[in-house]
Amino acid sequence: MKKNLFLYLFIFALLINVFTYMYFSNKQKFGDDRIAKLEASRKSLKDSIEAEKEKVVDANYFTLATNDYALDYFAESMDVTSLEKKIQDGILDQNSNPKGNPLVGYDALNGSNFLINKVQVLNHRWIVADFSNGTAWGEVLIKYFVNPDGTFEYKTMETLLHTGTVK
Repeated sequence: MKKNLFLYLFIFALLINVFTYMYFSNKQKFGDDRIAKLEASRKSLKDSIEAEKEKVVDANYFTLATNDYALDYFAESMDVTSLEKKIQDGILDQNSNPKGNPLVGYDALNGSNFLINKVQVLNHRWIVADFSNGTAWGEVLIKYFVNPDGTFEYKTMETLLHTGTVK
């Protein structure tokens, strides 16, 4: 009877040791796999962030604030942020014209006037703007000048009109 008891205790201890060994070895493997996945995820995330940064830099390539030549043209005499805002406001204020924005260069179509929706100042001389009347839309290239008294002159250089539904 004692002999059987020792045999059972020995088998029980052996099983406990095997299960403990398996638990800790799998725990280490699981931890290593988890760390490897996190590292891969971190690298992927870092690559995605870098790609998005490059897109932002590319998107801002044609802006007054990032164009060194345009900034040199204005020198230190003007704050570029407020200058851009004044230029955009000057163009958008012309939307209040009863016949639509005169910079668009098109008369009302289907009884709706063309109004400028979005303005992007490209540099110290050029502006591109988006316009629509609800059924047709287009883009306009505008040349601008800053007068010594701080006012602006706008001249439409080219327009492009698309027809169809506004997206």
